[in-house]
Amino acid sequence: GETVQILEKFEVFPASYIHLKKAIVTNRGPHETVVPLEDPIVTEVTLTLQEWALLWKQLYVKHKVDLFYKVRHVMMELIDLRRQLLSGHLTQDQSRDVKRHITVRLDWGNEHLGLDLVPRKEFEMVDEDQISVSDLYKMHLSSRHSVQQSTTQVIRQRHGEPCRVPVPHHLLVNLKSFTYNSIGEDTDIFFSLYDLREGKTISEKFMVRLNKNGGPKNPEKVDRLCALFTFSKTLHDLILFTGRMLLNDSKKGPPHVQYRRPYGCAVLAMSDVLQIISELKEEKDFVLKVYTCNNENEWYQIHENIIRKSSTKYTAPSTNYGLIISLQLLRGDMEQVRRENPLIFSRGVAITRKLGFPDVIMPGDVRNDLYLTLERGDFERGGKSVQKNIEVTMYVIYADGEVLKDCISLGSGEPNIPEYRSFVLYHNNSPRWSEVIKLPIPIDRFRGSHLRFEFRHCSTKDKGEKKLYGFAFTPLMREDGTTLSDESHELYVYKCDENTTFSNHALYLGLPCCKDDFNSCPNIPSSLIFQRSTKETFWIATQLSSTKLTQNVDLLALLKWKAHPDRVMDILGRLRHVSGEEIVKFLQDILDTLFSILDDNTDKYGPLVFQSLVFIINLLRDSKYYHFRPVMDTYIQKHFAGALAYKELIRCLKWYMDRSAEVVRQDHIQEAMRALEYLFKFIIQSRILYSRATCGMEEEQFRISIQELFQSIRFVLSLDSRNSETLIFTQAALLNSFPAIFDELLQMFTVQEVAEFVRGTLGSMPSTVHIGQSMDVVKLQSIARTVDSRLFSFPESRRILLPVVLHHIHLHLRQQKELLICSGILSSIFSIIKSSSLDTSVQEEVEMMVESLLDVLLQTLLSIMSKSQSQEAVRGQRCPQCTAEITGEYVSCLLSLLRQMTDIHFQHLMENFQSKDELKEFLLKILCVFRNLMKLSIFPRDWNIMRLLTSNIILTTAQQLAPALHKNFAETDFDFKVWNSYFSLAVLYINQPSLQLENLSPAKRKKILDKYGDMRVMMTYELFNMWQNLGENKIHFIPGMIGPFLGVTLVPQVEVRNIMIPIFHDMMDWEQRKNGSFKQVEAELIDKLDSLVSEGKGDENYRELFGLLLLEKIEQETWRETGISFVTSVTRLMEDCMKGDETENKKIGCTVNLLNFYKSEINKEEMYIRYIHKLCDMHLQAENYTEAAFTLLLYWELLHWDERPVKEFLHYPAQTEWHRKEGLCRKVIHYFNKGKCWEYGIPLCRELAFQYESLYDYQSLSWIRKMEAAYYDNIMEQQRLEPEFFRVGFYGRKFPFFLRNKEFVCRGHDYERLEAFQQRMLGEFPQAIAMQHPNQPDEAILQCDAQYLQIYAVAPVPESVTVLQMDRVPDRIKSFYRVNNVRRFRYDRPFHKGPKDRDNEFKSLWIERTTLILTHPLPGISRWFEVDKRELVEVSPLENAVSVVENKNQELRTLISQYQHKQLHGNINLLSMTLNGVIDAAVNGGIARYQEAFFDKEYITSHPEDTEKITQLKDLMQEQVHILGVGLAVHEKLVHPEMRPLHKKLIDQFQMMRSSLCHVSAQEDPSSSSLSSTHSAPSQMINSTPSTMRVGSPSLPDKYRHNREMLMLLPPHRERPSSAMYSNITENGQPPNFQRALFHQVIGPCKPCSDPNLSVAEKGQHLSMHFDAFHHQVSDLPPALPARSLRKSPLHPIPASPTSPQSVLDGSNSTLSGSASSGVSSLSESNFGGATSSSDPPASRTDTLESVPSSQAWTTDQEDLDSPYQPVRYSMSEPDVLEGVKSPPCRSNSAPGGVNPAQVGYQIQPQAAGLGCTGAPQPDGLQQQQHQFYHHHFHPHYIPHNPPLYHLHEPPPALPPKPYLREGCIPEEDPLMAQSGPPRPAVPRPMPRKISQPIIAATKDEQAKVAWEHGISEE
Repeated sequence: GETVQILEKFEVFPASYIHLKKAIVTNRGPHETVVPLEDPIVTEVTLTLQEWALLWKQLYVKHKVDLFYKVRHVMMELIDLRRQLLSGHLTQDQSRDVKRHITVRLDWGNEHLGLDLVPRKEFEMVDEDQISVSDLYKMHLSSRHSVQQSTTQVIRQRHGEPCRVPVPHHLLVNLKSFTYNSIGEDTDIFFSLYDLREGKTISEKFMVRLNKNGGPKNPEKVDRLCALFTFSKTLHDLILFTGRMLLNDSKKGPPHVQYRRPYGCAVLAMSDVLQIISELKEEKDFVLKVYTCNNENEWYQIHENIIRKSSTKYTAPSTNYGLIISLQLLRGDMEQVRRENPLIFSRGVAITRKLGFPDVIMPGDVRNDLYLTLERGDFERGGKSVQKNIEVTMYVIYADGEVLKDCISLGSGEPNIPEYRSFVLYHNNSPRWSEVIKLPIPIDRFRGSHLRFEFRHCSTKDKGEKKLYGFAFTPLMREDGTTLSDESHELYVYKCDENTTFSNHALYLGLPCCKDDFNSCPNIPSSLIFQRSTKETFWIATQLSSTKLTQNVDLLALLKWKAHPDRVMDILGRLRHVSGEEIVKFLQDILDTLFSILDDNTDKYGPLVFQSLVFIINLLRDSKYYHFRPVMDTYIQKHFAGALAYKELIRCLKWYMDRSAEVVRQDHIQEAMRALEYLFKFIIQSRILYSRATCGMEEEQFRISIQELFQSIRFVLSLDSRNSETLIFTQAALLNSFPAIFDELLQMFTVQEVAEFVRGTLGSMPSTVHIGQSMDVVKLQSIARTVDSRLFSFPESRRILLPVVLHHIHLHLRQQKELLICSGILSSIFSIIKSSSLDTSVQEEVEMMVESLLDVLLQTLLSIMSKSQSQEAVRGQRCPQCTAEITGEYVSCLLSLLRQMTDIHFQHLMENFQSKDELKEFLLKILCVFRNLMKLSIFPRDWNIMRLLTSNIILTTAQQLAPALHKNFAETDFDFKVWNSYFSLAVLYINQPSLQLENLSPAKRKKILDKYGDMRVMMTYELFNMWQNLGENKIHFIPGMIGPFLGVTLVPQVEVRNIMIPIFHDMMDWEQRKNGSFKQVEAELIDKLDSLVSEGKGDENYRELFGLLLLEKIEQETWRETGISFVTSVTRLMEDCMKGDETENKKIGCTVNLLNFYKSEINKEEMYIRYIHKLCDMHLQAENYTEAAFTLLLYWELLHWDERPVKEFLHYPAQTEWHRKEGLCRKVIHYFNKGKCWEYGIPLCRELAFQYESLYDYQSLSWIRKMEAAYYDNIMEQQRLEPEFFRVGFYGRKFPFFLRNKEFVCRGHDYERLEAFQQRMLGEFPQAIAMQHPNQPDEAILQCDAQYLQIYAVAPVPESVTVLQMDRVPDRIKSFYRVNNVRRFRYDRPFHKGPKDRDNEFKSLWIERTTLILTHPLPGISRWFEVDKRELVEVSPLENAVSVVENKNQELRTLISQYQHKQLHGNINLLSMTLNGVIDAAVNGGIARYQEAFFDKEYITSHPEDTEKITQLKDLMQEQVHILGVGLAVHEKLVHPEMRPLHKKLIDQFQMMRSSLCHVSAQEDPSSSSLSSTHSAPSQMINSTPSTMRVGSPSLPDKYRHNREMLMLLPPHRERPSSAMYSNITENGQPPNFQRALFHQVIGPCKPCSDPNLSVAEKGQHLSMHFDAFHHQVSDLPPALPARSLRKSPLHPIPASPTSPQSVLDGSNSTLSGSASSGVSSLSESNFGGATSSSDPPASRTDTLESVPSSQAWTTDQEDLDSPYQPVRYSMSEPDVLEGVKSPPCRSNSAPGGVNPAQVGYQIQPQAAGLGCTGAPQPDGLQQQQHQFYHHHFHPHYIPHNPPLYHLHEPPPALPPKPYLREGCIPEEDPLMAQSGPPRPAVPRPMPRKISQPIIAATKDEQAKVAWEHGISEE
């Protein structure tokens, strides 16, 4: 369907392949539009499919798959239908049908795809310019396939459209097969419809003849056994479909003799079936079971027995087979059915009619059918011992004795037959047949014909002969000319012998045939041949359906009135009692008769003939006979000859009307009124005939009589009918039929004359006030029909009639009555005016309408709109549907009127106002209505055509009203209300959704711009002009209009912005002039801009344009300084507000910026406080409770502890400042509590306590003090995670202003590792690219048009070092200060200075340490703050070594002291592991590397300045040996018997270590102590993040810094090649042996850990990590899994096997588990915890650090600062508990919960994916044992989230809980979980990643053992 413009021709492509379409080209040139000359529907389909195609693909993208496939299906159908239309091979009906299908599909698709509704007429799109708005509205309504369609039909009916005829229904029946082949006889099957309610058959029969095999007897009928039954829908609940079967039985007698015998019957209830078939379009099959009769006497009522389910009287079939028929329901009259289903009729369908006349009798429907029912007979035995087998034969015999052929029909579907034979009932003298036969006897043969019934006995013995023994007969017409009446007739039976031939029928015709006959001729000679058998009788019933014969005596008498002229009065009187069917059959004859009687004696018969005529006319109003009206019309036009009748008719009519005032019973007057239309037709036609005959004589008298008649009509209508109900009915009848007479009058009178008659009549009705409600409706309906009549279409009659019509409508609208009908009348008027709008007369009419209606229309609309709004709240009596419809109707009327108005009309309108007040009132009304049109959605969203047209009309009207506003209400007469109304309309108008062309598809936008232009721009010009016209009065709209005007400038249309933005300069200027400053404008502008831009309006261009245009204007002003600073701060505000997509972080970032903006740039406290709360809400939503608390604290700081009252604000009530501050304080404390930052809450608690104390409010004081105490408890007891910190750089111009080219440090979420954080950031900035290196970006990246993210982890450098250096402060407390209130962060990068030593790289390995200083400390009001400045230092290799060894010593010291002080009870695995790690590394060359590097003479001589540090290193190494000695002593006392071999190995290795160290010191310097440190050099090199980075422990060497960030910069592990494993090493060109050394030194011979979630690189990092790094990873949870190899081996649960009874300590085994990761990468971090166990409830905590003997308190300052190796302990009081517990290997990323500690003997925290690994470095000898050891006693299981349980003798916790949960940590619950009861395992003490829990005694035995071991502390 694309249009291609051919500019010139080349022979490149075969021309035969190109089809040139004919088209109309308008506006030739580059912008021409081409409309193809094809069916507009084809064009529409083409365009629509093109539009759908784009949207359709979007459905798939948006996962709306269901709709996607539906739309595809519809599109395919449309393409197919379009092809059919284009083919041009369709008939008119077919193409109509195709178009109907197309429009239904187009509308469906448009609706589902959210496109506009297309208004149509006759399936084609309408041009809205060609029709009135009202019509357009109606088309929209009807195009909308919804409830609204039904309501519009209702309205039309009220206008008095003639009532509709019920739609006939047809049932197509097709006999598919009959499966009773077992019968083996020819079969007749009869189908008919049976009415259960009336208990009778209601249709003719459809007959099917089948042969012995069950196939059709007539071979031509194969597949054609179908019939069409016609019936009325109303009966369908009770109709049953019955099928009876008779056999042509030849078995009993000779083969040539056949009897018909009853066989069976089947019934189908239509009520069950109709629902199914009425929904289907095709045939549906049904199976009918055939039941057989038990007793033949009951055969006549077998169907009733089946229906009643009298199962004793029939037998069900043995199988389910039977008749298979298909049914299909067809609707419409026969012609329509034939048209729509030609195939059915080509198959030779048998039309099966209703029995009798149909509901609607069509004229020209000639029938003459006599339905005869053979009811029953009573016969004598005739001396036989058994009863007879009786068969009845019937003939139709004409007067001359000839048997009429083909006058008997057994059923449709088979040809007529000459004789009828009944079926035979076996041995039955009183047979009941109840069989209906149709006798279609030609009319000319009817008179004189009679029926003869012959009775035979069928013998089974006498050669099968049938013996005649009697007969009966009946004539078809009586003597008086009437036919046989519709009833049962008892016929006399005459005997005869079996050889009688009836050759002379006259012999019996003289006999009486029945009782009536006998009575009428009593003296019959008895000596005739045939003797009546008195005891035998025979019953038949007849029913005549004839359009030519009547059974009615009165009717015959009327038609033959001349025979009895004396009885005419009586005959006319009895006409009323003749049935309607009879009258319509003889309509023409009756009318002729009546008028001939009238001519005979006018005076005598006039009134009676008039009455009869009225009766007949009204009969034709009945829906049953409605179709006979054309017969009447034809009669009047062609056959009516009563040239004088008019005089009498007028006289009678006038006489009736004149009597209506006094008569009480007015039925006959009402009848006459109803017949008015046809009476007038007779009058006019009669006058025309008379006029022709006499050449126009008596013209004047005729005119006078008509005028007098109209005076009578006026008289009737002017009567006050309020007290007389009958009079109301008379008037109503008159009004209803009045509009129908106009056309008749126009034949005799001019248009003006008729219009005058009508005007007088309509004018004579009393005004609304004086007539009742019901009359109101009738009157308006009459007016409506007047307006719809042909008369009204003449301009000359409109000029006369319009005023009176408008007068009535005006009255109704004034009183808000019958609005729906009034709107209908108005829309008809507008329709007419629009269609004839070229005539000059229309201008006058519009003028009239404007004068009469405009004001009242506005009033009506305002009241309807206000009602509809209130109804939405109240849901009043009227349905919202009606209200919406009425509103729509009136809006369309108003718009139609405004659209018709020209400049002159507007000018007159304005001139016609008497005073300014009137004008003001009018303007306010019309502007208010327009505003409501913009606000309320009067038209649905998809009525775009209607909405655009409305906008266009409003725009032109506003342009017309503007001058009046300016002229009358400017300067001195300024009226704020009118101007304000105008401005708000303009603002609403410009912001209308339907005018925002940017959101539309290009094609649609072009279409709108071509038709209407950009209406927003036009309205903006109007708005600007009006603003300029205000002059001095502008000040009234400052600052009120700033918000609305800002809204307009935010419309994304450059021209609108260019026009509107300078207005703000104007406003500033005016306020500056008036007040000397523009504070108001400033405040309002900022306020409104803030809220508008925050809603996502505005864009970068707007910000630039806003600044540019205003600065340009301000440049010339005297107040330019203030102006410019204001504009710049506003653009700053927009920078802050304008955020792209709404992600949580961006919102929070913007809000923080705005907060600062309002605080610093513009001192607007209210906005500042609003934003504080907005930010707080955002934090709460994101569950950033600590940040929420800090944010609210900003408001708290603004308040004072005063009693000053403060007003209501936001959600705060009016209260004193003290109360508000107190409430805030409580809320802040609550949030700090939820964020687990109790240290921040405690000072606030104290502040509140001080206030309460000073007020002596002891109750509150007690409460707050308890809370403070609870917070101290929480610090000591609850688990807190230390958060990760990440540095994020946002580089590139694509980032929002507040991020662009800045770097931030972000506080990570709980458990959030670097990789997760990176994914989150990339999720928020999907366009961003992650940079893969930590170096500062260059200028090219900063200025490029993209987004780059640079992310790596950083370590906090705590501010409050004092608390961290205090010895006795538990680690729990210190941990908080390590990661909170931190402003400085650092990260390290290792590099080589000078030549690299191949054998020992530590000689040249330096660390580059970067420190970032933030603008605000974290945590604060945001999770991230900008980096303020950076500092860079370099750390030498020796300094690095010193700090590493120092850290390790501190860690060992802490751990050993905890075991000495019995803080860690029982499980000594952690101690074993730590000692093993340090000693093993020292023995296997870890420390040796340091010795080689720094103790060698060459180094000492070349670095004299390092002497002091070298000495320090030696001292530290010696100190380490001492510490290890103490540790081994403690280990010896605590070690489990089974672990002795491990201990022994440790002792041996320790000796080696000492000796090597002694050797070194002997060699070099006897004073130097042995070097012993677990920190092997290589790991430091690679992994140089200091411990503070992770855990906040300042004792870790600074070189552990860089790797974390390096890792982060690598792609996620899926993409990383293994060659990246040692990226930083290989970059530096280090040899592979270095890597081997690493493995060997760090981990010894054991395999490195494997974590399924780590990349190879990370695993490499792990291996290269120092064992020391373990203290980063170890958290408060037991290690999850045993050591694993580097292969990703599955994690098998290890079964527990209880050993010999031991103390709890012995029974509780643990893995030696730790992580070899340095913590550089948060991806490779691991959290382990030690599970503590206890069985006693917490009693009192007595054993604190104070009780530690002084010798045990290490002298170093860093004593308790960090204890890297904490006990990991699994306790079990009953080993068998383990048996049942199995746990799958855990790879989950979160800490699983759900296992109750009370149920499980011990718990371990599974290793979460991404946590470091459990592979602990172990010495060779240990490995074996350890594995055994696992297998015996270790069974991993989940740790539930539970609080720690403290026990007797337990010192205070070592660390405050972490502020931030990490993987595998346990959030707090109720610390009082285990208060009493049996021993139960304890939950691990919450710890930061380092573990430093006290050991908790589990049982008394254990406590005893601990006491025994206590002695070691003195060593």
